[in-house]
Amino acid sequence: MRLIFMGTPDFAVPVLQALIDAGHEIGFAVTQPDRRRNRGRVTFSPVKELAVSRGIPVLQPERLSKDEAAKQSLRDYAPDAVIVVAYGQILKQDVLDIPKLGCFNVHGSILPKLRGASPIQHAILEGFSTTGVTIMKMGPGLDDGDMIATAETEIGGMDCEQLSEKLSHMGAELLVRTLPSIAEGTAVYTKQNEAEATTCGKITKKDGFVDFTDCARDIGCRIRAFDPWPGCWLEHDGKRIKIWKAECMPGTEVSVKQAPGTVMDASVSGIDVACGEGILRITELQAPGKKRMAAADYLRGHRVPAGTMLRPEPPEEMPEDRKKQNE
Repeated sequence: MRLIFMGTPDFAVPVLQALIDAGHEIGFAVTQPDRRRNRGRVTFSPVKELAVSRGIPVLQPERLSKDEAAKQSLRDYAPDAVIVVAYGQILKQDVLDIPKLGCFNVHGSILPKLRGASPIQHAILEGFSTTGVTIMKMGPGLDDGDMIATAETEIGGMDCEQLSEKLSHMGAELLVRTLPSIAEGTAVYTKQNEAEATTCGKITKKDGFVDFTDCARDIGCRIRAFDPWPGCWLEHDGKRIKIWKAECMPGTEVSVKQAPGTVMDASVSGIDVACGEGILRITELQAPGKKRMAAADYLRGHRVPAGTMLRPEPPEEMPEDRKKQNE
C-alpha cells in the first residue's frame, strides 16, 4: 500500500518499522517540528530519526491544519491510507479526506475507554487490570471513529514505560495484520458504544505531585503511571524529591492514626509513609542533581527519622512556572 505515516514519540516507532518491514511504501513521515532541548541542542523526534535513517521524506509542519504546502504534498502523493500513531496534532477534515481509503489510528487503549492524549498513563492511574490497543478509522471527533481490530493485555505491575513498549509492539503487529483487509474492502467496522466512552487529557508536570492524603494504593498507581515522565515527586526541606518505586504495604488498607505524610519508619527496606488510607513504602527515589537510588542508599546520606512530616501540599508555584514568568 501507498502510505503516509504520522507520528512523533517512541510509541510510534515500532509501528513505522513494522510497516517498512512489511513492504509498504511510505511516501512521507509527518512528525512534530524539531525542538531545542538539553541546553539549546536541537533534537529530532524518534519518528524522524527512523525515517531519515530509512530515506523516507519528512514533513514537519508547525500546524498541519494551516500548512497548505504540506497538505498539497500529501495530496500529490495520492496515498491509499494515512496511518496515525501519537502524532500530537488534530487532523481536520481536509486532511482526513486526502487518502483513498481513509486515515487509521493505532490507539493505546481498548476503545471507547480512555479516548484522548494519555490512555496508557490513565489505564495505570485508574487501576485497570487489563488494557490494549485499537485500530480505528479516524473521523473528526476525538478518538470516536469506527473500530476495526483490538488486542488486549494484562497490566500487572508494569510502569508506563514498560506498558508503552508492550502496547506499541502489539499495535504494530495488529496494524500489519489488519491492513490487508482494509485494502481488500473486507474489514469490519464497528461503531463505538458512546455510553461507555471515557476521556483523558494531557499529563503535566504538576500531575506528578504526590498527595499523601490519597490512598496508598492510588499513589502507587500514580508513581507507575508517571514513570518515566513527568515522574512523581514530593517536597521536603525545600527540595523536590522524586519517587520512582513504591508499594502499598499489605494489610494497611484502612486509615492510619498518623497524619498523612508522616514518616512511620525508615530502614533498609524503605521509607514508610502514612497516607489518607494505608501506608506507602518508598523503595527508590532521586534527590536533586543525583541519580535514581534505592531508599536504603538515600538514607545513608540523609536522616529521615520517624515522625518526619513530608510536605502534604504542593507549592503554590512550580519552578517551571517561575521560569516561564522570567522568559
